[in-house]
Amino acid sequence: MVRTLLWILAAVLLGGIVHLSTVLAMPQAAKQDAYSRLAPLTQVNTMVPLAATKAGAEIMPFMDPAFAAAVCRYDLSGGPLKLIAPVSQAYTSVTFYTRRSVAFYAINDRAAGRRTIELDLMTAAQHAQVPEDEEVTAADRLIIESPTPMGLIVLRALAPEPGLMPMARQALAAATCRIQSQ
Repeated sequence: MVRTLLWILAAVLLGGIVHLSTVLAMPQAAKQDAYSRLAPLTQVNTMVPLAATKAGAEIMPFMDPAFAAAVCRYDLSGGPLKLIAPVSQAYTSVTFYTRRSVAFYAINDRAAGRRTIELDLMTAAQHAQVPEDEEVTAADRLIIESPTPMGLIVLRALAPEPGLMPMARQALAAATCRIQSQ
């Protein structure tokens, strides 16, 4: 009886280890991650509005049809990136993802406290080269450090009613993401 229980315990433990390692390895093994799906639709360091979501034909899984979305595939090898995104009437959010779809920073219009979300995205090495200006405070210049040189910026604007979707799309169309000029 004890031997049978030990075999069952060993099988459950081995099954748990295999399951956990498979779940943890899945994001690295996936061929159709967000970056790969958006590569044919977007240019690097350019904000591109995504088409309206239709049931069963979403570009990305779990996209909410009440939100207009725009994406910027960034590559920081050419220098720091400047993101300027006007906020919509209802709600606007910006989320930053690494190349492997790991979210590392997010901000919304309420946290920004302005009519425009404006920030600089750079690697840690690029941030170390930025000269310190005593007159510029952290509230004046928001700098985000990217853990990887490539990734995604996803900008979303809420349209609380279907008739307000054109205004949400218009806010996203005015957003820019480009390499900073020195």
